[in-house]
Amino acid sequence: MLGNRKAVANVAVKDLGVATKFYQNTLGLTPVHEEGGEVVVFRSGTSEINVYRSDFAGTNKATAVTWNVDNVKDEVADLKARGVVFEHYDMPGMTREGDIHIAGDMKVAWFKDPDGNILNVAGR
Repeated sequence: MLGNRKAVANVAVKDLGVATKFYQNTLGLTPVHEEGGEVVVFRSGTSEINVYRSDFAGTNKATAVTWNVDNVKDEVADLKARGVVFEHYDMPGMTREGDIHIAGDMKVAWFKDPDGNILNVAGR
């Protein structure tokens, strides 16, 4: 059954070169495989993210990838220092402190990659 298998996130991008720089240099992910100039596989912790070229890049209006982190505030500060700009959303039951959205003990900060794919860091 699939419950016993590793899942991999897939993120569509228009320019694989630009995306590779962002995911590698800005987010600090490690490229582990490239497939014919169409896909770069990145390692993120024990997970993988397939970043692939597509004409449909950036059309998803929902969060594509979430990173669970120990300290959202520290991650936001580190990403901001690397040039990441955070998104702000009005969401029921959430307040915001700077770039961090808060609901109870959950903290989330959203940002986009160069193609507009929505990404976030989250923690408690």
